[in-house]
Amino acid sequence: MIGFLSGKVINKGKDKIIVDVGGVGYVVFLTELGMEQCADGEDINISIYTHVREQEITLYGFFQTEEQEMFELLISVSGIGPKAGLKILAVADTQTIILAIANEDISILTKVSGIGPKIAKKVVNELSGKVVAPVDAAVGDALAQSDAIDALRSMGYTVAEARNAISDVPKDMTDVGEIVKFALKNLGK
Repeated sequence: MIGFLSGKVINKGKDKIIVDVGGVGYVVFLTELGMEQCADGEDINISIYTHVREQEITLYGFFQTEEQEMFELLISVSGIGPKAGLKILAVADTQTIILAIANEDISILTKVSGIGPKIAKKVVNELSGKVVAPVDAAVGDALAQSDAIDALRSMGYTVAEARNAISDVPKDMTDVGEIVKFALKNLGK
């Protein structure tokens, strides 16, 4: 099993990179945020989840430990494969996903293509005892921030830019429109 790679990105595709490690090129699938965090020719250190199936071995890379831990929790649920796990991580950050699971809110999970209410409920049921949400968090805030990220992405901003722009949003701001306006001010600096 491969758990870590250190090398140079020699090819960057839509959802995967090829990392040259000592003359061997490893294909590594990344989250959308992960793809934004690396560039062709860049040296990277990346944590790896090795997914073994009957006919293939696939590598999934993560720059953040929390993201990999959430990915592994998600794919532990029957019906959620690695590709769906990456898609869920593209919709919201790990804290938002934890909050949604802890509050039994399936709306964030059902934003992912291919995940309907039935599978989303299964994810919530199976993972609710495995995640701990912050005490001061509210599910409405998490959903509003997720919707704001979607809105900013539709305006052409990257996931990283959108998440960064809403990171300073006051906790009492729960209206999606207000969050987007606040984020746009941050992006305009």
